[in-house]
Amino acid sequence: MTAAAARADGSAPELLDTLAADRATGALTTRSGVFYLAAGHVVHVESAHSPAFGDLLTRSGALAPAGWWEAVERAGARQRVGRQLVDSGRLTAGALELAHLGALFDAAYFALAHDGTDLRFRPGVAHWLGAVRPVTVANVLRESYRRRALLDSIWPDAAVDTAPLARTPDADPAVLPPRRGRALALVDGGRTAAQIASALAHRTFHTLVELRRLAADGLVVPAPPAPAPPVHPVPGAGRADWDEPDTALLRRLLDALEAL
Repeated sequence: MTAAAARADGSAPELLDTLAADRATGALTTRSGVFYLAAGHVVHVESAHSPAFGDLLTRSGALAPAGWWEAVERAGARQRVGRQLVDSGRLTAGALELAHLGALFDAAYFALAHDGTDLRFRPGVAHWLGAVRPVTVANVLRESYRRRALLDSIWPDAAVDTAPLARTPDADPAVLPPRRGRALALVDGGRTAAQIASALAHRTFHTLVELRRLAADGLVVPAPPAPAPPVHPVPGAGRADWDEPDTALLRRLLDALEAL
């Protein structure tokens, strides 16, 4: 199967393997993420379940928000935002590669763990960040499987990864190790793991480890769905009759509009 034909058949790992063998360039979209490839290597991954790369850089204090947006404005259209951050002296090449690699693997875990069957490959599509440090498909898959196995060994319910989380009555952040306590303190019934990680300026995987440990200890659970808003009956609903319009009022409105 060629890269152009890799659109609907097979799973995301199978399609990624095919695209790697074809040395394809483009974007593979899964139900919960997007893989950007260049010459068969993964250069960036995004997922709604993982904080955006720019948010990680700015919230951690590694980069001022103004510096990030300046780089996006100057180099986004040329797909060289990463290069612009280094050339402008805002980040060293090593710091950029380390931060980007962590964000890439975090997003890839979600994009693969919840990939479903709705897959689409768009040849030639490139991400505006540009290539920072390309990673082989084999390494991306291997790391994602390793993470899944580790998280499942802590607590086997993956719903903790994506659902809004709530505390149980016995949950007390003050008696926990600091990192776990900070994660628990942000569990409020509405935040997901990605939102907690973003608020902490931590990588998502590290936050998932703590949240799964909290789930294993019975301190957090997926929050119940919010109740549907009440439906108030509309007076006269379902009646076949209707009020005749006030013709004189409509005529006055029409005259006023014509005058204007």
